[in-house]
Amino acid sequence: MAANNIPDWITADLFQDVLEANIEGYSKVRNFKADSGSAAGENYATIMLRVHIEVELKDGKTKQVSYMVKLPHQLEAFREMMKTTNIFEIERTMYDEVVPEMESIYRDAGVDIVFGAKSYDLKNAKSDYVALEDLGIKGFKNANRLEGLDQAHTERVLQKLAQWHAASAVRVATRGLYPKILLAGFFKEENRAMMAEMMKGMGGRFVRSCATYEGNEVYLEKVKAIQPLLVEKLMQFSKADPTEFNVLNHGDSWSNNIMFQYDAFGKIKEVYLVDYQIPKYGTVAQDLLYFLISSTKLEDKLSKFDYYIKVYHDYLVEHLKLLKYSKPIPTLRDIHLSLFKYGFFGYSVATGVMAAVLLDPTDKASFENFLGETAEGVDFQMQMYNNARYRKHIQLILPWLLNRGSLE
Repeated sequence: MAANNIPDWITADLFQDVLEANIEGYSKVRNFKADSGSAAGENYATIMLRVHIEVELKDGKTKQVSYMVKLPHQLEAFREMMKTTNIFEIERTMYDEVVPEMESIYRDAGVDIVFGAKSYDLKNAKSDYVALEDLGIKGFKNANRLEGLDQAHTERVLQKLAQWHAASAVRVATRGLYPKILLAGFFKEENRAMMAEMMKGMGGRFVRSCATYEGNEVYLEKVKAIQPLLVEKLMQFSKADPTEFNVLNHGDSWSNNIMFQYDAFGKIKEVYLVDYQIPKYGTVAQDLLYFLISSTKLEDKLSKFDYYIKVYHDYLVEHLKLLKYSKPIPTLRDIHLSLFKYGFFGYSVATGVMAAVLLDPTDKASFENFLGETAEGVDFQMQMYNNARYRKHIQLILPWLLNRGSLE
């Protein structure tokens, strides 16, 4: 690795084919620069680079282009994880095959729906990678994760998730299941030991923090009792029940993996999903709990929860009908039943990704600290579970989960 975390094989030559194929009248590269593409705490699983290229065109004019490149961490813990879950192979499959197929299912039905960024092949890459168009150029940006999404943003995301779920359900009904690497997400047997290790550390620290939350006496014993069962519950969760409505979940639908484009008046024009590293086939309860618990604003999170499920369901029905889905369309009641049945996954979201979402930006936010047992890692996790913002959310959510039977 070069000093600033940018490998020395990331050069202008690497992009030659991409530039030739995608830039009209391309002549040569005038200037090439790569720098870090995301701040600490905005992206845990990978190293993100933004590549700026100034190209000269055949008519002598110049043009600025930029791309995002994702690379694997060189950390031991990360390499171990990659042995059982190659998130790069998964994400490339999603970008190269799954997403274009979903978009073509809509095109065949006469509708133009785009789910995310274009991806590119870098012929001589020296490691796993994902190369994408830089959506920033088109004005896409993330919403403020600390504030959480308001109703207008939330409804647009639910529309996109419903479109995604509908296309994937139709794909499975007409063409059969997805390739095996896309089915289990992170929750699979090979990852059991790593998950158990992770849950033990973080789970223990959550229980310690939980004992200091206001009103914890009603749920603390349940929270303690659920700890040893969590890994097994997640393993069960990863098996799709064939009698239910199943889709390919995005699997990591928190606010930083959702990008918004606005018009001149600040109205939302378009929503894209990014980060397709841990899709999982199964109940829609996964994406819904993950998104609504981790990423909506505090005032709406629970008060509008049922309303948001209705919004999602309306969109889902609309798009399943549009795509002529051949199987029974799930009722609103079916969706609610699955949210109750898999409610404990909401606990996993509230004590996992939601804690990362609500933490103030800090240089300590890193893959190794999120999972780590070092003094710095422990300190970081305690900060996640004890800051004032997180406490506000979790003190509302735990009683709500308890009352829904999600801590049983």
